[in-house]
Amino acid sequence: MRDLRQRAMSAAVLLALAVAGLFSGREAFELMVAVCGAVLAWEWTRLVGDGRFGATGLLVAAGVLASGAAAALTRADIGLGLALVGALLVLAFARASGRDHCRWLAVGPLYIGIPVVALIWLRGDAQGGLAAILWLMASVWATDTGAYFAGRLIGGAKLAPRLSPNKTWAGLIGAMVAAALVGWGAALLVPLGPPAPVLAGAGAGLAVVAQAGDLLESWIKRHFGAKDSSGLIPGHGGLFDRVDGLLTAACALAAFQWSTSGLMLAWP
Repeated sequence: MRDLRQRAMSAAVLLALAVAGLFSGREAFELMVAVCGAVLAWEWTRLVGDGRFGATGLLVAAGVLASGAAAALTRADIGLGLALVGALLVLAFARASGRDHCRWLAVGPLYIGIPVVALIWLRGDAQGGLAAILWLMASVWATDTGAYFAGRLIGGAKLAPRLSPNKTWAGLIGAMVAAALVGWGAALLVPLGPPAPVLAGAGAGLAVVAQAGDLLESWIKRHFGAKDSSGLIPGHGGLFDRVDGLLTAACALAAFQWSTSGLMLAWP
């Protein structure tokens, strides 16, 4: 119960900040995403770089911020290109400065920069950007909540014990059900948007993608012998530990929207 209370309090603060940034306008949302991207760059560099940040970390953060700025001010594809350029620059600089784990450090501008571009691009849709981001965030939050409670209350077979010993198949099913219910509810709240079965199915799919992102980050932490990405958020570890699923889900949703021209998931 102590762990649950701490997690709930931290989640409530994060939720309030996220909602405030989202409803304060496009520019405020982009600023919030940029700040989060810089924090993630700090956590990533310290996680894979033996606890050091330094000039290499500043370059990782600069690559992430440049990608986000390009997506906000010009085009998303330029932002993606800058993420790749940032990765190559970090790789070259890390090798020249004698850093360990140079390839891991170079992954940072891509691992963080691409989701930053995806979030900014999704929010930039003048017609349904706000609704899409709201649904995305609500689905990921529901995924985390459903997985947590189903995993704790039901338990059972492990989902991927080598990657994350605490995750179970029951938790994954709970995550999918919770995200599907959020999609169904969103369709009822916005009747002119996507139909309820479509949003429910898409929500369940996003839950799987978000859980995969969670497993990926868990594997990276285990690879480097870390329990959390940092101690920034009480009860949750670091910001990476809280948004790992959102990063992959944002990329998946952006790719789907781009490939379908936004026709299947279109909000008024």
